[in-house]
Amino acid sequence: MAKSGKTGYSSSRGTGLEIDKVVAELRALRVKSLENRQRRDRPPKLPSRKILVGIADGLSAVLFPNRLGLPELTNESVDYYVGHTLDVTLRELLVQVRRELRFTSGLETTSDSDREQAAAITQAFARQLPHVRTLLESDIQAAYEGDPAARSLDEVLVCYPGITAITHYRLAHELHCLGAPLIARMISEIAHSATGIEIHPGAKIGGSFFIDHGTGVVIGETAIIGEHVRLYQAVTLGAKRFPTDEHGALVKGNIRHPIVEDDVIIYAGATILGRITIGRGSTIGGNVWLTRSIPPGSVISQAQIRNEVYDGGAGI
Repeated sequence: MAKSGKTGYSSSRGTGLEIDKVVAELRALRVKSLENRQRRDRPPKLPSRKILVGIADGLSAVLFPNRLGLPELTNESVDYYVGHTLDVTLRELLVQVRRELRFTSGLETTSDSDREQAAAITQAFARQLPHVRTLLESDIQAAYEGDPAARSLDEVLVCYPGITAITHYRLAHELHCLGAPLIARMISEIAHSATGIEIHPGAKIGGSFFIDHGTGVVIGETAIIGEHVRLYQAVTLGAKRFPTDEHGALVKGNIRHPIVEDDVIIYAGATILGRITIGRGSTIGGNVWLTRSIPPGSVISQAQIRNEVYDGGAGI
């Protein structure tokens, strides 16, 4: 192995890999990309996904220390563990919030106002953790009551991907509302990568929310979901259309996702699109494609399939 004088990277001689050439081409692409952005010289660092993984794990342990924290915790040590873990985790979160605010402002260094705002966001977030715990307890209870395979609340907490996704969502939603939308999205996407469940942190979801199985579920940014709602795998609460401006660019932030009222069940594979309302107590069958509002108490299923047998050329 030998070091290249041009790049400072080690390259393998005699392998034909042309490391220096690849590095140079990647540098040229980075420069070209930066020229198309406002921050050309020193683009601010983004929040670290790797650190946010640890933050999400730490917050989960703070919320449920006896199940997601250290295995040897006792009644005497649990409060100390929660306090220590929360202190470390919030300090790390504060640094990441500062990064997001600096990135948003485009400044080379973090301003005093960004420091103050980051501290305010982190403090307000910490105060919301008991509320998050209360909501998650209702979600866990809903999963236990809604799944005949669930043997205990603890099993639901540590085994169900829907609870993992909802935990990340509820933490991310608070950060989204407090002014850290990038970090919120990253935390939600960490759960998406692990569970296959995509919940935008901007969505509004009431308590006792249950996602059974879960893989392929998509809940859009402006969706509103009431209390005691149950979704199964591959359900989509999405947008029906994507309007553009006079230049052909997508319009951002418009209200475009469904409202699902209380006590609704949506079965596997259903696709519900647009700003429509699913009335309270309704049931949406599997694989239904729905783009219109329905009144409370509705039961929507697929049209019955005709099955006819043609013999001897009949039907031709």
